Formats: sequence, structure tokens, C-alpha cells
Amino acid sequence: MMAAWNKFGFKSAHICKMLLGTFLILGSFKLGFIGKLLTTHSQPVLHEETRELQPARDVSSYTVALQKNKCTCPSNQKKLTVYNLKEYLAPGDLESALDRRKIEYEHYKKWEHTENILITPPNSPLGYPIYGVQVMPLNTINLPGLRIIANLPKYMVSLKASLGTLDFLINISSTSECQVHGKGEKHLTISTSNISVLNLILKSITYTSTVYSIDSLDIVKFTLGEHIAQIPISIRQPPIPRLHDPGRERKISDLVTITTKTFLRYDKLRTMLRSIRQFYPDMKVIVADDNETPEKIDDPNVEQYIMPFAKGWFAGRNLAMSQVTTKYFLWVDDDFLFTSDTKIEKLVDVLEATDLDLVGGNVAGNHFSFKLILEEGGDDGDCLHWKGGGYHTIPGFPNCILTGGVVNFFLAHTNRILGVGFDPKLSRVAHTEFFIDALGRLKVGSCSHVSIGHQEKEKEGKLNIKYNSFRENTAEQQKFKLGLLYFKNRLGCFTKH
Repeated sequence: MMAAWNKFGFKSAHICKMLLGTFLILGSFKLGFIGKLLTTHSQPVLHEETRELQPARDVSSYTVALQKNKCTCPSNQKKLTVYNLKEYLAPGDLESALDRRKIEYEHYKKWEHTENILITPPNSPLGYPIYGVQVMPLNTINLPGLRIIANLPKYMVSLKASLGTLDFLINISSTSECQVHGKGEKHLTISTSNISVLNLILKSITYTSTVYSIDSLDIVKFTLGEHIAQIPISIRQPPIPRLHDPGRERKISDLVTITTKTFLRYDKLRTMLRSIRQFYPDMKVIVADDNETPEKIDDPNVEQYIMPFAKGWFAGRNLAMSQVTTKYFLWVDDDFLFTSDTKIEKLVDVLEATDLDLVGGNVAGNHFSFKLILEEGGDDGDCLHWKGGGYHTIPGFPNCILTGGVVNFFLAHTNRILGVGFDPKLSRVAHTEFFIDALGRLKVGSCSHVSIGHQEKEKEGKLNIKYNSFRENTAEQQKFKLGLLYFKNRLGCFTKH
């Protein structure tokens, strides 16, 4: 330790004097001065060259970014598409939309809260839990780890809660040597000269939640003289598990349902269904169908749901997914083609062995994935950056990477995806928008060792021309989607690399 201190500029003589002075003072003075001593930092003696230290050049930009703490929409650059999203709102609606969005964002923050940052004070004589204490609403728990480590003539300890009451489990009567006030109340105080009795009481302290909430945080203040600790207690109602029974044989058809949406392409759909039956003859397929003139699909393992004409892409996804009763569902487009490399079992293995919620494969050799990087902004909104690729390889699966979004061929955990859903406002080409909504809620992977084929595209024909007229994004549709990102996702800027 001496060598480490000397590295930062302490001299041996200074260290000895500091330690000797500290021990003498601790043995001679009372609590008030000791409290000040333990929370006061001695100033180290610095070498002359240490005073001249400057930040490294390669971190200066990060320092500036931390000080600024607000993203701005960059100008258009080479290979970078920039969308300043407020430009896509209806004319004259910017000021009103900004006010409405601010109100909605404040409401959102009330239930999508983040935890406070708690920093443990140095040299504290308080022992206490700093993380992981959880109680169900209106229930009681023992508050673990409470103790005092100090040699003092008198101890005055206080615990104060906001959303619960404090008590202890041992029988003790107040005497001149030990006084307790506030038993069973929000504010509990203990005064004693016997540290053994004090720590015995602290070891038996209980916390009882008095406010019903499915997700709240109480900060219990724990004090000894001038020393203050903050103990976070999570008041949380654990959700009831929703388990899927795969059956004794654990057949793939009892674990996975295939889902798709079809529009103006019954020939493509029937071709895909025939390819599915070559490899998965009894697997259920759910088809969301928004054709103007529906045609019945004759397959005992196909459930066909008819929607209003041209209702849209994400509405169809929502409908198909809502009818899944298996643990997982596999999403495919209606013009895909199952091959000998379309091994759904391999994707199941990935989800079963990891904490991923969704894993994609590759389509006709295209192993496509992308990252979504969020940068915090100010009142104008945050900045979201779309970049191709992934973050890193998934342990145990060398052909899989962790990423932010994948192609339209993916296996997903049904219950987890239901918690995000597909925005039915997006009726035409929409894909990235789902992964934007899922950012921070779903863990996404992409694997190259499972693939699906793609049927040849038809460039001619009246039906194909009509299909493309519905599929292609119009300028108005694109403007609507970007405006939706501005309000719903509170984004000010969206870039694509």
C-alpha cells in the first residue's frame, strides 16, 4: 500500500505523521469531532510534475461531450443520412407538438423511472446494504447487514423511512443505558453506550411496506452522528410467471408457431406453405390476411384470420402474434421458402440457452443486422443513430452476434414481444420502427447458421404492379413515419450510416 501511495505523491514521513495523528485523535476525542475527522479528506502532497497533468488528447472530446450532455442533429455528411425530425411535422404544429410531447414525457417518466445513484462515503463506521433489498408491497422483511463499527462512548443511531415502518425482533426494555423511540413507526432512534446491544438490535431491524405499489423505491436514511447512509429498498410486486408447457415429447411444433401476413400474393403464400410442410408437416401456421377478396387456404394446420382490406403491415403482425399459444413464434414473409438449412431447432437452442428475446437468421445468404445507438438530448429530443452490424459474439454461439435489429426472419419469445407490439399506425413498409420501440426492452441476436430461401421476384404483371403500389413508401408515408418518431419516441434527430 505504501508503494501505491508514494506513486501518487505521498512521502513516507507524511504517511507516518498522518497515521500516528489519526490514531492519537481517535483514541482521545468524542463523537462529534470523530465524525468530522472520518469524513474529512487530507490533502496529499503532490510532486511538482503532478500539478501539471493535462487530459490526454484522445479523451478531450469525451470530456466536452460529458460537459455538454446534449446531442445535436449533425449536418449531412458523406455516407450519412440525417433526418431532423421536427421538419416532418405538419406546418404550424411544431410548438403545440413540443408542448404535448413534454406533457406525455413527464407522465411516461412517472412509471418508467430509473434508480438513484448512491455513493458510499469513505471511512464510514456504518454497515448497511447498498443494493438488492426488495420487499413485496404490504409485507415485512429483515433489513440485512446493519451494524456499527466504531469505538465510541455513546451511540445515537437513527433510521428513517418514507413508504414503510421500522421495528426490531428482540425484546428489550428502555433503560438509562439503552433507549429506543419510534418502534413500529417511520422514524426509529436508538441510544446506548453498549455496542453489542446496539448491533444486536440492528441485526433484527425489520422494514414493513405500508403503501401498495407494484414498483416503488424507498430510501431509508441510516445515521450515526454526522455519518449518513442511504439504503434503497425496492417495493415490488413480482409478476406471476407465465409458463408454456412443451409437452412430454417436447416436439418443436409444441414450442413454435409460424406467423406471416399475406396481401395480394396467394401464389407466393401457397408455395411457402408447401415448403414448410416438407420439413414441419404438423407445425401450426397463422396467416393474417388483408386481401380485398380472400381465398381460403386448405391446410388443417393453418389458421387464417381475415382483416379489413389493406389494413396494413404492423396491424397484421399484431393480429397473427396475438393468436400464438406456443412459447415462441417464427416470423416469415409470405414469399420466403423453407430449405434444408431452415433449422428452427437451432434458433430455439439459442433462445433456450441465453437471455435473448429475439434471434434472427439470414435470408437467401443475407445475414443482415443493425445497431441502434441512442444519444441523450435536451428539450428538442434525443438522437438515434442507425448503423449496420452488431456489438459482439454471443458466448457459446460463435455464429451469432448481439445486435439491435434483424431481418424479417426471426424467432421470438411470444410473451416478451407482446409487451412491445407492432404499432398499427404503420400500414406500409415498416420494420426498423419495431426495433426502435423495442430498444432497451428486448435483447436481440442474429445468427448466420440458420437460413431461409426467398422466392424469385416478379417484375411484371398487373397483380404485381398493384402490390407494389401498396408496398412502396410514398413521400407522405415517409413524412408520417418520421413525424411519429419525433412525438412517440421523443426523438429530435435520426441518422443512418
